[in-house]
This record gives sequence, C-alpha cells and structure tokens, in this order.
Amino acid sequence: MKISKVITAGLVLGSLSFATASFAAGETALKQEGIQIIKQFGGTLKPQLIKAMKEGGPVHAIEVCANKAPAIAKQLSQETGWNVKRVSLKARSTSAKPDIWEEKVLKDFDAQQAAGKPAGKLMATSMKDGKFRLMKAQGVQGVCLTCHGTNIKPEVRAALLKHYPNDQATGYKLGQVRGAFSLTKVLTD
Repeated sequence: MKISKVITAGLVLGSLSFATASFAAGETALKQEGIQIIKQFGGTLKPQLIKAMKEGGPVHAIEVCANKAPAIAKQLSQETGWNVKRVSLKARSTSAKPDIWEEKVLKDFDAQQAAGKPAGKLMATSMKDGKFRLMKAQGVQGVCLTCHGTNIKPEVRAALLKHYPNDQATGYKLGQVRGAFSLTKVLTD
C-alpha cells in the first residue's frame, strides 16, 4: 500500500514537472513570437519616419506617424492573430491609453528606468485568463525629443495639435520610457 502511494506521488510530481516545462516552453515561444512582431512594427514604421523627416521635417513626420502607426498595428494584428498596439502613461491619442495591467507595467518600467535600467531592456509578460500578454518599453532617443521633448518648436506643436488634439506625450528626457508596445494573444485549447 505504501509503495503504491509513493509510486502515485512520483507519477503526479513527474507529470507536474512535465507540465511546468511545457508551460515554460510555450511561454518562451510566445515571447519570441511577440518580440518578432515588435521588431516588424518598428522596422516598418522607423524607415517611414526617417524618410518623412528628410522630406518635410518633423511636421511631415507627425502626419506620417499619425496615419502609418495605427495602420501598421492593424495590419500586424490581422496578419498575426495578436492584438498589437502602443500605449503610454502620457498618451498622444486615445488609442494609446493603457488598460489596468498596462498602466501597472508602465509604472514599473518607469521605476526600473529611474533606478538605472535602460528602457530598451524593459519587458513584461503575463499569462492569465487564456491570454498571453507582452509589453516592451519604448525609450526616448534623441530624434524623439523633437516631438516628445520639452523644447518643441511652435510649428511642431501646431502639427501635434492638428493630429493629436488631446496630446499628453511631451516633456520627456533622453532615455526615459515614453511608452511601450503592447501585444495580446488569445490562447486556444
């Protein structure tokens, strides 16, 4: 009788170890897939912004960003089955306002960055209620300060007001967390 309990306990523990390893492998695969989507988003948007800056300066880049970024997020969402968006505590548009989990993660990113961790290294994941969520911080780079910094030219402010009437995404300094890519994938059985 004791031997059968030991064997049963061993089988249960072995099954739990296998399930834990499978869960971790699945989470790692989802994380890698999400990171690739983020790279694709940035790799599509950034060249268009650089081109717009060269062609018409920051005023033109704001127009390109206002139109292209949501279109890229929508296209990637349709192509990948993930919900792809960008969020910020200081949102430029209503679509960039974080939900409760995203807000908590963004505040944690801010605290980690203030403590010395580079914004580009900040990432968070969650697997809950049948959803896998991933957020990767967007740090402020030098070029970002033109439209997101503290010393914004009047023509740039006017363009921001035109395309983002409720803009709050200014006042940043180099290296701060400006926001994050936020991806969600609904898991199916």
